[in-house]
Amino acid sequence: MSLLSVMVCVVASVSLWMIPHPPASGGIPFFLHDGAAGLLLTLVFGAVLFTIRAYTITPDAILVHRLLWDTRLPREGLLSATRETQAMEGSLKLFGNGGMFSFTGWFWSKRLGRFRAYATNLNCTVVLRWEKRTAVVSPDNAEEFVRELMG
Repeated sequence: MSLLSVMVCVVASVSLWMIPHPPASGGIPFFLHDGAAGLLLTLVFGAVLFTIRAYTITPDAILVHRLLWDTRLPREGLLSATRETQAMEGSLKLFGNGGMFSFTGWFWSKRLGRFRAYATNLNCTVVLRWEKRTAVVSPDNAEEFVRELMG
């Protein structure tokens, strides 16, 4: 999905830049013409920044490693961590990225309610539950991740 999305955005951007600017007397204004191409490339760059690279469990937090920073999920108050295959199946994206390099943001489903996703592999997911929030992550080895987190 990431490769296809990037290809579509890059091809569309290049196509927009290669099309001659419309005349000043009509057509699409040049700032919308170039702006659309720039917006598509910005979308790709933004998605790359939010890529999930790995997860680290520390004594007090779960660190979600992104390209340039880490997102910290506190272990305090964590009620459960369960491996749930296809946990995001049937989810609606409320705000965020639905698959370009990762699945990140706010989602909703009948099964989980409102939750945050920090995932790259929707076939290997772990659901983290606190009293007032839920998150979905996708570590490489979900069983080991749950064992280490809850052990």
